[in-house]
Amino acid sequence: MLNNVMLIGRLTHDPQLKILEDGKKVLDIQMAVQRSFKNMDGIYETDFITVTLWQGLAENLNEYCEKGSLIVLRGRLQVRHVKYDDKDYRTLEVIGERVNFLGSKKEATVSQEEDFS
Repeated sequence: MLNNVMLIGRLTHDPQLKILEDGKKVLDIQMAVQRSFKNMDGIYETDFITVTLWQGLAENLNEYCEKGSLIVLRGRLQVRHVKYDDKDYRTLEVIGERVNFLGSKKEATVSQEEDFS
């Protein structure tokens, strides 16, 4: 059996680490992931995917990344059971298990400016 998700994209906002009552650290991020094909209008569409990170992984991303940072994320899909208005719902979420930092939007801008001089 295999449950594996790999995403390459940019953070849509600055990370904000949360510490739960039991002391566990959690970070919910949103990644903008561009599709690899163009739509009927010739435009690459973008998917916005929410990912949950826990403990040390959450701390590292919170410390070293910011809005616009480019990351590679490997994780898994997980079904979460939620009760709302006395009804049971199931939602599918991405749980991050490994992150590689590829660079920030600032670094890409600086590199591009240096190439033109």
